[in-house]
Amino acid sequence: MNEPLLVAQDLEKEYRMGPEVVRVLRGVSLTVNPGESVVVIGASGVGKSTLLHLLGALDRPSGGRVLFAGEDMYSRSETALARLRRTEVGYVFQFYNLLGEMTALENAMMPALLQRAPWNEARERAAAALGEVGLSDRLGHRPGELSGGEQQRVAIARALVGAPRVILADEPTGNLDPKTSEVIWELFLRLQAERGLSFVIATHNHELARKADRGYRLLEGRAVTWP
Repeated sequence: MNEPLLVAQDLEKEYRMGPEVVRVLRGVSLTVNPGESVVVIGASGVGKSTLLHLLGALDRPSGGRVLFAGEDMYSRSETALARLRRTEVGYVFQFYNLLGEMTALENAMMPALLQRAPWNEARERAAAALGEVGLSDRLGHRPGELSGGEQQRVAIARALVGAPRVILADEPTGNLDPKTSEVIWELFLRLQAERGLSFVIATHNHELARKADRGYRLLEGRAVTWP
C-alpha cells in the first residue's frame, strides 16, 4: 500500500487576543493518500482555513505535527518549507487571489517564475495549464474581464503550473453560483483522475462534498469522519 502523502497528527492551533487565548484546533488528525480527494466540511469560523494553512506550510501549529511524504514538515528549515510550498503544494482560494494588472497568462506563470524557470518555459507551462482548464481563448484577459468561474479556473491553472502533488482548496466555490460550482468540482475530479493529484478541499457545501473520496467534519476543534 502506498505511503500517505499528507498526515496531520493531533494538530493544535491557538491565537492570543490580548489576555485571551483562542483555541481554534484542539487535536486534529487526518490522512490524505496519493491521488485522493478529501473534503473538510464545517460552518464558517470552525477552523477550516486554519487547518489548510497548517497542511500547506503557510503557518505553524501550536502543537502536533504534519507529515509530508513521511517527513515531519515543520522540522524543515524555512528555506526547505519555502521550497515545499513552491514545488509540492498548490493553493486555490475562495477569492482567487489573482493580480488585477496581470493577464490570465501572466498570473498563471507566477509559480514557474518563482521556481526560476526560464521565461519561455514558464509561458509554455502556463499556456498549457490554462488550456487544460478550458481557457485557451482567455490568455490575454485580465481578471476584471473574466467571470468568477473563469477567474477561479485561472487560479487552478496557476496552482497546476508548479506541478504540485497536492492542491489545497479553501472554499473554492464559495463565491460562485451553483452551476459554476459544479463545473469547478468536476474540473477538480478530472484533474485528480488524469494527473493523479491529491486534493484537500475545505467547503460548507455538503452536496458537492459528497463527490470527494472521503471527508472529515471539523467539530469543536477536532476532525471526525464524514459522512
